[in-house]
Amino acid sequence: MKRRTFFKRLFTSIVGFIGLITFDAFWFEKHIIQWTDFDLSDGVKEKIKLVQLSDLHLRDIHSGLTSIVEKVKELRPDALIFTGDTITRKSRLGLLDEYLHLFDDSIPKIFIYGNKEHSGKVPMDEFRNVVGNHNGILLINESYKLTKGRRAIEILGIDDFIAGDANYNDAIRTMGNSDSETIVLNHCPEYSDTIGVLNLSVKLNIKCILSGHTHGGQITFFGKELFKPDGSGKYLKGWYKTSDLPMYVSKGIGTTILPVRFWARAEASVFYV
Repeated sequence: MKRRTFFKRLFTSIVGFIGLITFDAFWFEKHIIQWTDFDLSDGVKEKIKLVQLSDLHLRDIHSGLTSIVEKVKELRPDALIFTGDTITRKSRLGLLDEYLHLFDDSIPKIFIYGNKEHSGKVPMDEFRNVVGNHNGILLINESYKLTKGRRAIEILGIDDFIAGDANYNDAIRTMGNSDSETIVLNHCPEYSDTIGVLNLSVKLNIKCILSGHTHGGQITFFGKELFKPDGSGKYLKGWYKTSDLPMYVSKGIGTTILPVRFWARAEASVFYV
């Protein structure tokens, strides 16, 4: 092979590789949602189906977000669970209303605040009004009973750990039945360590803690993240146990700081309880 031909092919290969990486980081991993599903039902026949959507960081309604709407229509879940950082500032309440309008209003939608709603000074009363127009509820250290036929589970929503006032004890005081199967929504996974310790004495029947916040590292190389936000603790993505309580940390959907994802594909999850 002539030297000129070799360098031409090498240059073409390098440009192609860089183009592929750019396409992956700036579009594919951001907009082609990875759907994961987990069965926590222990064989119960009448399962309750939950879809977790975390860290949307709504800026616009792109193709990835509309694909979630289509998938939800197909799945017909019993509730949508938004585990914080849905919007980052008050001015995006209208965008949230527009996005929620795409979903079936008959599906309950359960929200908690993340650090971005707090730092963006999103008024809770206005947030409640917007989500309330779409069969939604905001839980700030509060509980909500979700029923399906003869079954019922408690959804416990904890306020954000680093920018809010996370208080597990206050949340459980709002529960109707402390023996019920319980799903805990907790944006920052680091606070789950506190939940685990407190629950040793309370002994709630917690099926799972659902968290987000970390974006799965957002940009990672060989499983190692470049940056992890305060409130992540030792957690990054996937399943963990804290004081024997199972916790799932979602990679979330949106991005922060840089509009890219690399080896941390956007994720939505289905849980059967």
